[in-house]
Amino acid sequence: MYNTVLFDLDGTLTDSAPGIINSIRYALNKLNIEVNEKTLNNFIGPPLVKSFAKYYGMNEEESRNAVEIYREYFTDKGMFENSVYPGIEDSLKKLKDAGKRLLVCTAKPEVFAETILKHFNLDGYFDYIGGSLMDETRTSKSEVMRYLINLCELDVKHTVMVGDRADDVNAARGAHMDCIAVFYGYGSPVELTTAGAKFFCGNPASLADVILEFDTVK
Repeated sequence: MYNTVLFDLDGTLTDSAPGIINSIRYALNKLNIEVNEKTLNNFIGPPLVKSFAKYYGMNEEESRNAVEIYREYFTDKGMFENSVYPGIEDSLKKLKDAGKRLLVCTAKPEVFAETILKHFNLDGYFDYIGGSLMDETRTSKSEVMRYLINLCELDVKHTVMVGDRADDVNAARGAHMDCIAVFYGYGSPVELTTAGAKFFCGNPASLADVILEFDTVK
């Protein structure tokens, strides 16, 4: 039985790709760097500093500068170029009605995650919204997860992570926590199975049922 459920944000609760991709394009254009369209979806999920370094060869200082420029657009427009996956709110309500404790575990800055969830009237479902800090610390999913485990005194044996990328699966495995990988987000089935995911969900509307099914497992 899972008493607590940790949710990733981008690609799990909301379809945030348009705003993130537009913010990446804005930053690269302002830096006079040619946009490689094939790289853009890869920015959704992992820390931005690492992605700018990996896909555009930036050093740490350049990557941090790119993130600052990215946030100019994201803060003004990008975070709202976003939509809640159909069926997610019903799943959250069903889990809350079943007595589950719901938390958000995202690599996105905590202040942005709070604003986005409040904008979509989803913030009331969560006991705590955990994310990275604006000074680019506590940026990895593993760091955010450890923060939540300590802060909220989570029993990892009765906690499950729900996410759409390998980072979610790897963070959960590192914390000795189960993970339900969702196929409707931005990570491919190959990425998620290669990372070691054992439990899966292909539809946000059935997410609560997948989680609650474990309550019947003895």
